[in-house]
Amino acid sequence: MSKKNIIIIASILFIGVATVAVVKCKHDSKNTSNPEIQTKEAARPGPDGVYKIYMVDKENNHVLLTYQSDSLWLVDEKYPANQYMIEEMLLKTLENMCVKSKVNNAAVENITKQIAAKHVKVEIYYRDSKKKEQCKVIYVGPDTQDNMATYMYLEGSEEPCIVHLPGFRGCLSPRFVVDPYLWRSHNIVNLPIRQISSVELRIPSMPEESFSVVREGNGFVFNKLYPKTRVNGFDTARVAQLLSSFTNLNFDEYAKVVPKAELDTTFSREPRTILRVTDLKGKTRELKTYIKYSNPDDIYAMPDTTMYNVFDLNRLYAIVDNKDTVLIQYYIFDNILQPASFFLGREKNYFAR
Repeated sequence: MSKKNIIIIASILFIGVATVAVVKCKHDSKNTSNPEIQTKEAARPGPDGVYKIYMVDKENNHVLLTYQSDSLWLVDEKYPANQYMIEEMLLKTLENMCVKSKVNNAAVENITKQIAAKHVKVEIYYRDSKKKEQCKVIYVGPDTQDNMATYMYLEGSEEPCIVHLPGFRGCLSPRFVVDPYLWRSHNIVNLPIRQISSVELRIPSMPEESFSVVREGNGFVFNKLYPKTRVNGFDTARVAQLLSSFTNLNFDEYAKVVPKAELDTTFSREPRTILRVTDLKGKTRELKTYIKYSNPDDIYAMPDTTMYNVFDLNRLYAIVDNKDTVLIQYYIFDNILQPASFFLGREKNYFAR
């Protein structure tokens, strides 16, 4: 960007849950340190407001967030989004962030070069109050030295601004991340008991402990799978706790990088458990679990890899629908990944560990 073509930030766009606002910094020759802020209200986000947000950085890492219906957003038009991240972190930030001050005249050129060199370009598509489609482009630059605000540039503006979020102590750049995984939902299944058709847990190393819980009328029956046998007298409290666990069941995080040692060993073996949850419409969600080692090198270094202190005591791997490799917490899944004997009233044996 040449000196002649340097465009200074004059306004910052607000598009939020309730309103879409365009913020302009106007200079008053008598009071240039306190720019006047004007807002223009527009429509709610969704079909009549914000319906698409595209973010890309200088390394061409990018993510596309698109509105579908009933407040549902998708990541890259394929994966369900984390609704909290979209609504509470991104949209409300766009709605409430405001100009803290203009950039000092002496620093304008330097800050503009910094924004040009390293930024996240945010394209926000929305329909205004007249249903007319609009697009605003913000360049989210570096944070201020005190990490309490962020430099931003609105395409087509006139001068630089420092932007902050009133009431929030911190910078804003982390709210405009371009990693698609960070925007994707962590939900595995979200079914209240009344919508569950069946739950099946297979344990390849102990097939006799595999079981299913199947809806029958207004209740459920308990079956052992090998051999397939209907079992009466199961622990109804434990089965009820199992079924209630599938309301908003989430994994911890995506396992984006799995050590080669574990790829060669852990995932080459049979899964520890295979969990299948089916709803009343016949849709099944499958979760295969695998032991995670606390240090992958221990797999090769230790002659006996069953030693207790080799395992990660907090989390294990899981593969969702044979697609995504994720990490789940024992704390969340302890009451789910239990053998049939547990639900028949015996003591808990912590099979999952």
